[in-house]
Amino acid sequence: MSVLSLADIRPFEKSNGHVGNKNAKHPAWMNSIIKGDCVAALEKLPENAVDVIFADPPYNLQLEGNLHRPDQSMVDAVDDDWDKFSDFAAYDAFTRAWLMAARRVLKPNGTIWVIGSYHNIFRVGTVLQDLGYWVLNDVIWRKSNPMPNFRGRRFTNAHETMIWASRDQNAKQYTFNYEAMKMANDEVQMRSDWLFPICTGHERLKNEEGTKVHPTQKPEALLHRVLMSSTKPGDVILDPFFGTGTTGAVAKRLGRNFVGIERQQDYIDAATARIAAVEVIDKPTLAVTTGKRAEPRVAFGALIESGLLEAGTILTDTKKRWKATVRLDGSLEMDGESASIHRMGAKVQGLDACNGWTFWHYEDAGKLLQIDEIRKKYRKEVLPAGA
Repeated sequence: MSVLSLADIRPFEKSNGHVGNKNAKHPAWMNSIIKGDCVAALEKLPENAVDVIFADPPYNLQLEGNLHRPDQSMVDAVDDDWDKFSDFAAYDAFTRAWLMAARRVLKPNGTIWVIGSYHNIFRVGTVLQDLGYWVLNDVIWRKSNPMPNFRGRRFTNAHETMIWASRDQNAKQYTFNYEAMKMANDEVQMRSDWLFPICTGHERLKNEEGTKVHPTQKPEALLHRVLMSSTKPGDVILDPFFGTGTTGAVAKRLGRNFVGIERQQDYIDAATARIAAVEVIDKPTLAVTTGKRAEPRVAFGALIESGLLEAGTILTDTKKRWKATVRLDGSLEMDGESASIHRMGAKVQGLDACNGWTFWHYEDAGKLLQIDEIRKKYRKEVLPAGA
């Protein structure tokens, strides 16, 4: 992994491959940290270059004075210069600038995640929609161990909100690993409220003095679910507010590419060391559960064209009540009539519809097998990887 300056980024340098492909040619910005202002760096990257953006922008917390615990010890709150804006108008202008630049580099079917608190997330959401992004979900990160409200004047602020959006309303083919999320949730649909602890313990990066390197470091478990739900191995993940590199560390572990943008050298140093220590999960382990909808479409006629199924083959149902002949054009013939595998299956049963792939069977070594088995073989042997 390298750290690049804005001058190191060659405009319009695109990627031609994915993680795991030894012959893939990656641009210099791939799997690197770009040091500099996020808008300036985004304007250097090519259009339609990234699959997913995860953004953890400044929250504009508007803190006034120090915050103390009941024992008078001071809370290590976010008081860094990067979180300070003169007023809401300045914050809105900043938000609009980086979201416009981010939309340009996002692929047409890519998605963006933006996380925030009540201080900023509603303003961010407004700008998102004004720019043409299409909100898919708002996801609540419910903290199992939130910081108490020491002044006792408000409810304990125990959650943050993530907005998940596509680049525009017409982006229908974005990645959502529905079956994988369902499997991870004991085969129940994954809800939009996620329970995770804040970043603590050995995961929390600290400097030589024992203080936190970054005040708002996100837990890796949160990024793991974000990337598992909305990306595929080899995808390119952009984080325009990279901080100490949580997005890069999780992306690398999960076999994804990443590019981070960060201004502060101490954060860059911490992220560089952190990501260098990450080991990539074995490729077979990276596979996620998918449903039928996620598989590439295969026409019945393609099986004949490929030679996996011969014209003239006799297909039957499981009880051999009906027999149909496969014709050269991919239709089935029976009693002088022809139709598709689906229409013929529905016709013989007197039904309005039928899944021909599971209704019709062929004989192989004395066993009746669904023609869907041939389709599976076609996907495995004929279709290119990732089709």
